[in-house]
Amino acid sequence: MNMIDTNGMLPWVLGICAGLLAGLAKTGMPGIGIMAVPIMAMIFPAKVSVGALLPLLITADLFAVAWYRRHADWPRLFELFPCVIAGIIAGTLVLAQMSADYFKSFLGTLVLVLLALELARRRFGLTSVPHQRWFVILAGSLAGFATTVGNVAGPIMNIYLIAKGLEKQNFMGTIAWYFLIFNCVKVPIYAGLGLITAETLRFDVLMIPAVAAGALMGRWILGRISQKWFRTVVLVLASFAALRLILW
Repeated sequence: MNMIDTNGMLPWVLGICAGLLAGLAKTGMPGIGIMAVPIMAMIFPAKVSVGALLPLLITADLFAVAWYRRHADWPRLFELFPCVIAGIIAGTLVLAQMSADYFKSFLGTLVLVLLALELARRRFGLTSVPHQRWFVILAGSLAGFATTVGNVAGPIMNIYLIAKGLEKQNFMGTIAWYFLIFNCVKVPIYAGLGLITAETLRFDVLMIPAVAAGALMGRWILGRISQKWFRTVVLVLASFAALRLILW
């Protein structure tokens, strides 16, 4: 597990970018954090980069929970928990056996399907769809699987919560708790698979200021964006993230 040109500046510039994106995504622009995934894969080998990114995400999650913790919609979270756990178990088995590259394309396609479903729901007034049990099971299991194989559950959760009609403060509080809880669940899994090491942790510690800067930027942005634009930005970023998963 060697970073590219350890003695050069490029890994550190890329790491700062990943940290900024992680912080920004967790506190103000949900969906943009997906770009941190390929950036970290430019620093570490693809599979190890999944573990290297996790501490940065948890650091950003702590900022998000500190600011939005009182706005969480816990019933929305509790209904997802069993499905997410099932997805995490499936994702762990896959991650232990093979590369997650194929599954990124698969997940990207499913995110686009969910996005199309949300757009159709709005266009044709299908208000019952987000409350159907199958929708909860699909979103929860996919989110658990996606977060485990590649830290890419963001687009799925974003579309799910937007479809549920959460206002932006409730959206941020709910998704903040969701990711803090399940990212922490993933720590022993990744450590056991050798994806979190002393080298990745040393690198992550140096990136904490970048995460903090991104989190502050995200909070500033959230306070200045309307609910209508917030929903639009979340859906646009989710679709862009899905395309990145398919093409990357």
